[in-house]
Amino acid sequence: MKIAIFGAGWIGKRLQVDLPGVDRRLQEESIDRINITDGRAVRRALRLGKFNVAINAAGKTGRPNVDWCESNRQATYESNVSGALVLASACREAGAHLVHLGSGCIFYGPSPHATSAGDPGWQEIDPANPASYYSKTKYAADLALGGLPGVCILRLRMPVGGSPHPRNLLTKLAGYPRVIDVSNSVTVVKDLVEVVRQAAERRLEGIFHATNPGALAHREILQLYRERIDLAHRAEFIAEGDLVASGLAVAPRSSAILATERLSAVGIHMRPVQEAVSDAIEQYGRALGSVRVSKRES
Repeated sequence: MKIAIFGAGWIGKRLQVDLPGVDRRLQEESIDRINITDGRAVRRALRLGKFNVAINAAGKTGRPNVDWCESNRQATYESNVSGALVLASACREAGAHLVHLGSGCIFYGPSPHATSAGDPGWQEIDPANPASYYSKTKYAADLALGGLPGVCILRLRMPVGGSPHPRNLLTKLAGYPRVIDVSNSVTVVKDLVEVVRQAAERRLEGIFHATNPGALAHREILQLYRERIDLAHRAEFIAEGDLVASGLAVAPRSSAILATERLSAVGIHMRPVQEAVSDAIEQYGRALGSVRVSKRES
């Protein structure tokens, strides 16, 4: 298996390091420099590298957050929709399997399967209800790619990793003075790497929710953060609707729980969310400690 990873952001770089079959020199010299909306460059790279798997980790999520996408719609559309379709066409021509990293942020609120006893989560076949422009572009790509042969879509939610990074949910939550008190599905990056590996090796097709089974509230995550990393950490918890109403955000944020049975049904298992997030926080604390020690020594 020879893998090309398009997208050199946080997730893309992590996949470059941890996935077998990635030629890092070729990545840095060729693939990392390509804009996936450039069909000619993408096709040339796939052909010359003789790749049989492409992973799309590229896309605009906005900096510092998805509110950027509201005022930069053309750039968001070109990256999240046009780029994904260009890459899919190039993969078809090259005979390469495509693993596209989608988003669970296309769902807002309780799933249609929720009852008074709880919410089993949004299923892959459920129509989405995207509210922000970012979410709309991610769903548009899903609708276009979802029925294509040779394409696997893995939907992520609020990725959590074991080291500080601006895209890491732990880093985000720890830095916010006010946090929405709501439960969500979460994708622990360590587990995602294994899911991507198996999806690529087995050439899975269709849409799968790549989130750790279960859900955690932001309050619960920060409680673990306080216990393991920073006893002095404090945050004010607010209701979901207060984020936009108070002027803290332009676009509404997705809060949703995703069903994960479809991934398990094909024999790919992610750890329960409580276990996986707890492990990530332990790693995060060690990594943060190393950074602090290095700064003191310098």
